[in-house]
Amino acid sequence: MHHMVRGPAIRPRTCSPFLPLARQFHASARWEKTEKHVLSDIGEGVKEVQIIQWFVEEGAPIEEWSPLCEVQSDKASVEITSKYSGVIKKIYFAQDDVVQTGDTLLEIEVEGEGEPEQQSQPEARDPEPVAASDAVEVKPTTSTSGPEPQQPGKHASLATPAVRGLLKEHDIAIEDITGTGKDGRVLKEDVLKYLEGGSQQSTASAAAISKPAMDAKQTEIAQKLTPVQSAMFKSMTGSLSIPHFLFSDTVDLTTLTSMRSRLNSLRNPDTTPKYSYMPFMIKAVSLALNQYPLLNARLDVTSDPKKPQLILRSVHNIGVAMDTPNGLIVPVIKAVNARSITSIAEELQRLAQLGQAGKLSNNDLTGGTITVSNIGNIGGEVVAPVIVEGQLAIMGVGKIKTVPVFANDGVTVKAALQANISWSADHRVVDGATMARMATQVQKYLEEPGTMIADMS
Repeated sequence: MHHMVRGPAIRPRTCSPFLPLARQFHASARWEKTEKHVLSDIGEGVKEVQIIQWFVEEGAPIEEWSPLCEVQSDKASVEITSKYSGVIKKIYFAQDDVVQTGDTLLEIEVEGEGEPEQQSQPEARDPEPVAASDAVEVKPTTSTSGPEPQQPGKHASLATPAVRGLLKEHDIAIEDITGTGKDGRVLKEDVLKYLEGGSQQSTASAAAISKPAMDAKQTEIAQKLTPVQSAMFKSMTGSLSIPHFLFSDTVDLTTLTSMRSRLNSLRNPDTTPKYSYMPFMIKAVSLALNQYPLLNARLDVTSDPKKPQLILRSVHNIGVAMDTPNGLIVPVIKAVNARSITSIAEELQRLAQLGQAGKLSNNDLTGGTITVSNIGNIGGEVVAPVIVEGQLAIMGVGKIKTVPVFANDGVTVKAALQANISWSADHRVVDGATMARMATQVQKYLEEPGTMIADMS
């Protein structure tokens, strides 16, 4: 590493013992030291994270506050920034590794000022002024104690969450793409260009993969759960203690479909998001909870295991199951009972965008009182949803499809849009009749959406 000697050029001179003591001083030397960058506590009870990607590599320069890596906890992704300016000396963990709070992520070589610890410096004397013509040129010296700075490689470039999602969707390594952005950053256009030219490569690769032999031995590869999978494992393991029962029925969404189409045609696309079915369904659940508040409660079995109790909750915080590049997550729309359908649509859009980017906060992912899962947008018609621990019910929505139905005269056949809606409830405290009444009320709101307006406060 090259170091420039700073300050005016001087000619060394032995100090006379007759010079006043006040003119003697210790020179301020510049030297290199190594700082360990530890994974700090990121809060919310997070004890471990998984490294999604590094933005730096060994030998690369780094500035304070510049991004080092992105990590994924069981709640959300977090970008770790540098505490120091210097050069990356050593990286301790690879991409996809799991890191515990307090572990050293990497070492950064920084420039210090003053005397290194446990190392004596020769006493320097205050030189007498010399003429400029007598100045000796001081040239940079080369240190052999540290690595030479290197240019960051392609994998050290920063990619946006959208680009990372595209890479994951097509199973492409970022190292395989030449970035054209600033400092070699991989852009969306780079990925698309790679995909356009990669069809022949993928065909060739597929041809190169030979079929397994009839007598081939089975191979098994161990793979750690991602933080999101670990969170789902813990949540669903907790759900096993809940005795579920399922209630299912078919809902006619023909009228709602017509209303939704009219509202979308009248909205201002610059200020109002497009209405999907979900805002109406979420609001219908909230309005029904006003009549059946038991379904918004939670069962407390920990305060006194011998005397379980219900904790009634006045605010409707409705979780929405979403499929994201990082896996299944359930962000929460807060205070649905105080929101309009437009407000719900706006919040859904915000949460969906953050979910796809892996940027949901802990506040976005906690506090749910009941959940809605729309498996139908993937293709399933019937689902038996699993209750989230700390809640008493969950609603699952199947695929909306066009089916022939009889008109009121019992003779004429007409087309209708229908979907199967299934409920799972905690049978320890929710009886079948209460669940059926709640489900029927939601069905009425969805089949006659104008009634929701009448019941909104």
